[in-house]
Amino acid sequence: MDNREYDSYKVLAETPEEDTAASKYTEFDGNILKYSGNDAILMNGSGKSLWSQKLDIETPDIEVFEGMAVIYARRGTKVVVLNKDGKIGEFNTDKPILKAKVAKQGMVAAILEDGENTWVNYYSATGEQIVAAKTRVDSPGYPVDLAISPDGMVLMVTYFQVEGGTTRSYVAFYNFGNAGQNQMDNMVSSYTYTGILAPQTEYLDDSLAVAFRDNGFVLYEGKQIPKEVNTVEVNEDIISTFYSDKYIGMVFRSDEQDKQYKLALYNKKGRLKFEQSFDAEYNTIKISNDHILMYNEAKVCIMSDKGVVKYNGSIEEGMILNLFKLDMNRYRLVTSRGVKTIKLT
Repeated sequence: MDNREYDSYKVLAETPEEDTAASKYTEFDGNILKYSGNDAILMNGSGKSLWSQKLDIETPDIEVFEGMAVIYARRGTKVVVLNKDGKIGEFNTDKPILKAKVAKQGMVAAILEDGENTWVNYYSATGEQIVAAKTRVDSPGYPVDLAISPDGMVLMVTYFQVEGGTTRSYVAFYNFGNAGQNQMDNMVSSYTYTGILAPQTEYLDDSLAVAFRDNGFVLYEGKQIPKEVNTVEVNEDIISTFYSDKYIGMVFRSDEQDKQYKLALYNKKGRLKFEQSFDAEYNTIKISNDHILMYNEAKVCIMSDKGVVKYNGSIEEGMILNLFKLDMNRYRLVTSRGVKTIKLT
């Protein structure tokens, strides 16, 4: 079964919907969270609604971590925090939000816009402001991304710095527990990378974080004081990055004539698991239930975590909006015509 490849599929079940094109979908605690500017709806594997929550958020964006989700207004001020049972908090920031992340206890970290300045603020799930840090390009830099440890104690921020024509990335860790009490601004560790851009940071588990860079990625380990433990550098231009709690992946251009892309998958220690060339146009890539899913509006490429291309072909069920792996060779497919369960055959 691990090595089997498929060339077709069949629809096992479907739930026709009229508003799929106006909504977005994401995996959430084993279910599917459907959201739009009007509301958020949690659906089980059969498409049944478990709960519905009004949002009233213009241009909503979402970040999910384990059993928690934050839906926020990009360049707006409204924030709604959800868990598997529904809303647990709602609040407004005093400045427009550029990006937000959530911890599994519901704490929210956000990068806020303020003219020439930016702010990195930290809130409880109900909006109590825990930390407010003003930043400038010259000190400590422009915040590009941020991540929160699962316990909510450590905040990771990557900054972009410019000084004398030299560009740098600056990665800082702030501990709001005992380890950071006697440190200036609660900063417990920091790293500078000259001439390198680090646009994305994520926590993979309780003590492991990753910073994606334009030449690879860096792993940091430690619950209280994260330390750099491994650096993976690549010479190719990185087209895409993706990750899960088990894997880190990157996509490059392939030098093979009949396959335009090459995918490299690493384990959490930074060891290469496999490299695989493939030929599939995609605009979304992610890991779902240990399978790598790549798709655009009309086609899907599914690859196992062993590098086996399980399926690479067209979907005839409407414009593809999202795809999730259920089990074995079954997948949940969200299209412009509704939500469907498909099986590879």
